[in-house]
Amino acid sequence: MQSLRVLLVEDEQRLAENLKQGLGDQEIGAECVPSAERAETLLESNSYDVIVLDLGLPGKDGLQFLREIRQAGNASPVLILTARGALEERVAGLEAGGDDYLAKPFALAELVARIRALARRSPSTAGAPTILRVADLEFDAIKRRAKRAGRPIALSPKEAILLELLMRRAGETVTRDMIAETVWDSDYNVFGNLIEVFVNRLRHKVDRDSDKPLISTVRGVGYSIKTAQ
Repeated sequence: MQSLRVLLVEDEQRLAENLKQGLGDQEIGAECVPSAERAETLLESNSYDVIVLDLGLPGKDGLQFLREIRQAGNASPVLILTARGALEERVAGLEAGGDDYLAKPFALAELVARIRALARRSPSTAGAPTILRVADLEFDAIKRRAKRAGRPIALSPKEAILLELLMRRAGETVTRDMIAETVWDSDYNVFGNLIEVFVNRLRHKVDRDSDKPLISTVRGVGYSIKTAQ
């Protein structure tokens, strides 16, 4: 793989220096800043293949920074790197727009693998529709926007990927393994609990205010989205 450019937002100086050196040895160039405010300045004039973000930052919190760059339209993949390990905190980070999560302490090899996985770009499938429709649910795969019965649905980046996966396989059962591999580029054993949380949150957004639920659970297997009412 060609050299990647990473923005590392980490306030622990020694850790940041060690990571920068270790990533450099793997042909991943890392620019390190100790705060969200410094990162914002760099993002005004630079682009990065991946942003590696610690949540426990001085000044502006990592979650607030992440929400703000997503609201501003920055779609760079974000790997959340933090000592916070509770399920609720992992969900909060991913829902704020994070693409992956790695808890401290960690192995450099795993960090490198996850950065490279996030940086990969899969070519669009030739002829695949960009506007998906199931009943009164519509999803624009280019703009990453959804609406149901004309009502806009606010989706996090991961929720958008999950919804697209379900809609492209409407009427089929999407297994938990398929969700883990597609949404997080990982295996189900790593993201098992988070998958259930994210599906439930997506279901609430999609089926809210409707007497015809679309997303259903296939017990013991996965989930599906109905094609007919």
